[in-house]
Amino acid sequence: MAKYSKKSQDKVEKAMHERKHGKLKSGRSGKKVKSRKQAIAIGLSEARKEGAKVPKKKSSKKRGAKKNLIEKRIIQKRIIEKRRLQKKILQKRRKQKRRIEKKKQPEKKFVTPSKKQRGLL
Repeated sequence: MAKYSKKSQDKVEKAMHERKHGKLKSGRSGKKVKSRKQAIAIGLSEARKEGAKVPKKKSSKKRGAKKNLIEKRIIQKRIIEKRRLQKKILQKRRKQKRRIEKKKQPEKKFVTPSKKQRGLL
């Protein structure tokens, strides 16, 4: 059983002919189509619009999933980087607190007991 109907084949053929003669333009920007693959894609999409037998698009789903994966990885990297920075900031604050506490506490010096304290007087 054929994947593509006669109608869809005709649409693709027409699109290829227009491309060859420089008359095929893309839908959105209106620029001339130079790519052979793009011309085929335009012909197939026109056939789909008219209800011809054409298989569903496969590449768009895969690409969207791939984009989502890439975006997720980028977000995860940003989260990890944030956590690292937060840890560094916390470590610096702890060090500063320790320094301040050490400065507040006077150093204990060994003092020899006086004669009164020794009980000699």
